[in-house]
Amino acid sequence: MRPVPDAVAAGQVSVWSFPRPAIARPVDARIVIEHLGTIIADSCACVVTLETSHPPSYYIPRPDIAPGALRRSDGGSFCEWKGAATYWDVVIDDDVLPGVGWGYSNPTPSFRMLRDHVAFYAAPFDRCSVDGETVRPQPGAFYGGWITSAVAGPFKGVLGSQGW
Repeated sequence: MRPVPDAVAAGQVSVWSFPRPAIARPVDARIVIEHLGTIIADSCACVVTLETSHPPSYYIPRPDIAPGALRRSDGGSFCEWKGAATYWDVVIDDDVLPGVGWGYSNPTPSFRMLRDHVAFYAAPFDRCSVDGETVRPQPGAFYGGWITSAVAGPFKGVLGSQGW
């Protein structure tokens, strides 16, 4: 059952207007991830993925991620549109955030621009921002979208949304 989209305020777009299947496109927003006083990533050259019912996910180019911050994690997953994902831990000194990033080393042709980029779950970090606005993580344990004031929901991941 498709939910009723939230009202869209001025300057917002509904995630229910995003396409299905998902798409990827370059975005010039400044994406910053901070944790334990360290800038993990800072980029204005990201790729955003948009998919019906999901807030945007931002994929950061590997050169814009702090050197030594990434360590290959166990496990993986498969996206019907993007292909096989690999997961990444973030390491800051003795602190390890396991499996908080993911990327596609060999994405499908439609998502080729995601190669050599990594997306991150927002919840484990002290602060993730889009153009200076602190984001809220997409609900649910699996999804990695970033919610800002620019998007209206409801967002996949809330209780009862498994069939959306």
